Amino acid sequence: MQYLATNSVFIFVMRNPETNKYDYGHALLVAGQYGRMGCAILAAKAAMRTGCGLLTALLPKQCITPMQVACPEAMTIPDSSEVRITNITAKQMKRYNAIAIGPGIGTHDNTINVLKTIIYHTSPNQQLILDADALNIIALHMPDFWKAKPFVGRLAPILTPHAAEYERLFRHYNPQKVATINNIVLVCKGHHTHVYSPDGEVYTNFTGNAGMATAGSGDVLTGILLGLAAQQWRNPDPFHIACTGVRIHGESGDCATTRQSEASLIASDLVENLKYVDF
Repeated sequence: MQYLATNSVFIFVMRNPETNKYDYGHALLVAGQYGRMGCAILAAKAAMRTGCGLLTALLPKQCITPMQVACPEAMTIPDSSEVRITNITAKQMKRYNAIAIGPGIGTHDNTINVLKTIIYHTSPNQQLILDADALNIIALHMPDFWKAKPFVGRLAPILTPHAAEYERLFRHYNPQKVATINNIVLVCKGHHTHVYSPDGEVYTNFTGNAGMATAGSGDVLTGILLGLAAQQWRNPDPFHIACTGVRIHGESGDCATTRQSEASLIASDLVENLKYVDF
């Protein structure tokens, strides 16, 4: 994989013809529950559209068929539960280059244990992305989480909170200090999304539009980040993955509004317009 650096953001360029799907990484998506399967489908389709070589989704049993119909490119692992995510083992996790967890998983006790397993058993070279209910679980059910400094000395995970999630997680603390102290990459979503690195770098994104303020938009971003992270498995750079991801996400929204109104934009349109964005 080759990269070009432009304004501190890696842009993925033309692929080497002598490659196969394994060169572009294997991603694991842990998302969805019964009644909230759309989150997982949007993230899965976005990850595939962003170019990861293989994608596996860990899903409740009742969610397997919807995923296979909506995103036939994704492989699936059925959870033992019919309706929610309840178990994963460290051994299962080893085969993946990048892992994303959070969209639509809920905050059930068993799901909390799955999140803990993933956080504490990701290997040093696995990129971890935490979004949505993964952040809610940490905020609501793991009050001493940050005191333990679980990410210090490891590859920095990417966290993608919107304003309310950030407030629950970190209260009034400065996001740059939070990123530095905890060795995390913070993607603070908003009108102009800001990305903070553990090294003190800050990236402000100026792509996107108000039509992206719609249900499922964040799930698409999670899928984009997962797809990029899987491809960068040989030399992961969490900050550049995050910066590139938010740029691509915004540009997909801008591409969509060249063909439709902002008010009519839905998250599925973001996925469909990824094909028009330069990576």
